[in-house]
Amino acid sequence: MGKSAYLQGNFAPVEREIEALDLAIEGELPPELDGLYVRNGANPAFPPLGRYHACDGDGMLHAIELRGGRASYRNRWVRTKAFELERKRGRALWTGVLERPQFDHPDGATKNAANSALVWHHGQLLALGELGEPYQIGLPSLETRAPYTFGRKLRHAFCAHPKRDPETGELFAFGASAVAKPHLQYSAISAAGALSHTTAIELPIGVRMHDFAITARYAVFMNHPYTYDIRRMLRGEPIAAFEPERGSFLGLLPRRASGAAIRWFAIPPCWVEHVVNAWDDGDDAVVLDVCHRASARLPSDDDSPDAPGESPVLWRWRIDTRTGAVREQQLDDQSADLPRIHEGYTGRRARFAWAARMRRDVGLPLADGVLKYDLERGTSQAHAYGRNRNGGEAVFVPRPGASDEDDGLLLSLVHDEAEARSELVVLDARDLSRAPLARVLLPQRVPYGFHGLWLPRAELERERELSPDLRRARTAHSRSRKSGRS
Repeated sequence: MGKSAYLQGNFAPVEREIEALDLAIEGELPPELDGLYVRNGANPAFPPLGRYHACDGDGMLHAIELRGGRASYRNRWVRTKAFELERKRGRALWTGVLERPQFDHPDGATKNAANSALVWHHGQLLALGELGEPYQIGLPSLETRAPYTFGRKLRHAFCAHPKRDPETGELFAFGASAVAKPHLQYSAISAAGALSHTTAIELPIGVRMHDFAITARYAVFMNHPYTYDIRRMLRGEPIAAFEPERGSFLGLLPRRASGAAIRWFAIPPCWVEHVVNAWDDGDDAVVLDVCHRASARLPSDDDSPDAPGESPVLWRWRIDTRTGAVREQQLDDQSADLPRIHEGYTGRRARFAWAARMRRDVGLPLADGVLKYDLERGTSQAHAYGRNRNGGEAVFVPRPGASDEDDGLLLSLVHDEAEARSELVVLDARDLSRAPLARVLLPQRVPYGFHGLWLPRAELERERELSPDLRRARTAHSRSRKSGRS
C-alpha cells in the first residue's frame, strides 16, 4: 500500500506555526478589505497510523489579516483534546476514518479534529469538525480556548455547516451519529448565543450527512444512502457503503418543531455533500439548490490522482409540500463544488452563487478556477487560476454599503505548483473575466484545505469586547481600583 495522495504535494502537512508581517502583494488590495480571512483544513501533526484520508488530519487554521492595503499571516493548529494527548506522547495515537472505529480516546468512536470549517456567532469564532463539539478560537492569535458546548447544553456532535438566519440572527445546526442512536439531532441557537431548542430526528440507520439548509420556515435535510452499519464492520467489511436501493429523501422540518414533525420526500438515489441555498417559493413549495452527484465513491485506500470520482454539478429540487411531488433539474454541466452565496440571502432566494470549478482529470478535490452563477438568467462565468495553479473554496465578501447582491470580492487560497508558492487571490465578484485585483504572496506553503470565512474589522472588535481575557482583565482592574480606595 503506497503513501496516501493526501500526504503528498500540496496536500502534505506543514510543520511550523509562524507569523509574518508586511507580506508581498502583487496588484493593490481594495481599501474596503479590512478584516481577517481564516480557513480551516486537515494538517496531521504526526505521521498517521494506518490508512490516511483527507478528513483525518488535525485542524489547522490559516489567517490573513488585511488592513490599509497591507497583509499579515499566521497559522495555528486547533488544539483539541486528542491533539494535546498526542502532543504529550509525541506521536499519533489513533487511526482515522478508513480504519475500524476506536473507543479509547476522548471523542468517542472517531477523533474530533475540528478541521472542517468555521462559524462566527455572537462574537465567537468556532472551529468545526462535525465529529464532536466545536472549539472556541481566540482572535487574532488563533489560540484554542476550549471546547464550546453552549453552556453545557449541546448534546450532539456539531455539523460543519450550520446556517445563520440573516434576519433573525439565529443559528441552526445538526449532529449526525454514524453508530449511536438517535442518528440525527437538530438544534436552534438564539442570536444571543443560547442553545434554545434540540430535537431528535429518527433515522433507521446512520448516514453520512455533511450539510443541510434552512428557509424562512423550514430546516431542510438530505437523507442519502451513504450508510454506516456496524454489522458490516464486525464482518470485516468497511463500515460505510453506498446503497442506492435505499433511495434518497429530502426532509422538511418546521424550524422550531419536534423531530417527529419532519416530512420526507422521495427522490432518485444520489449523493450531495454541499448545499448552495434554499428558500420558500410561495406557501406550498421549497426550492433547494445543491452540488449533486448521482452516486458516491467512498473513501478508500486507493484514493489517488488516477482514480477520479463522479463530478458534482449544480442541481435544483423543487418540493411541492401540498402534493408531495419533487421536481428535479440539472442547472449546469460544469463540475462545481464548495459553493458560496452572499450570506445575507441565506434561506431566501438569491440570484448569484459562486463555486469552485473542480478538475475532472484527477481523483483529488482540486479546483482550477471559480464559477459564478446567475441563477435568474441561467448563465455562468468562469475565472481560471492559470496553468499549474489549483485552489478551493472562494469566500464572498460584500462591499460595505453595497446595494447589488454581487457587489463584492472573492477571496481564495491558490497554490502555484510550478513556483511552489501559495497566495491569497482577490477577485472582483461581479466580473470574473477580470484579472485578480491583488495576489497576497504567503510566507509558507498553505496545504489544500476545506472551508473558510471573512470577519470584517467591526466583528473583530466585537470579539475582543466579548473575549474572556479582556473581561478578566477588566474585572481585575476594577477590583484593584476598589482595593486602592479602601
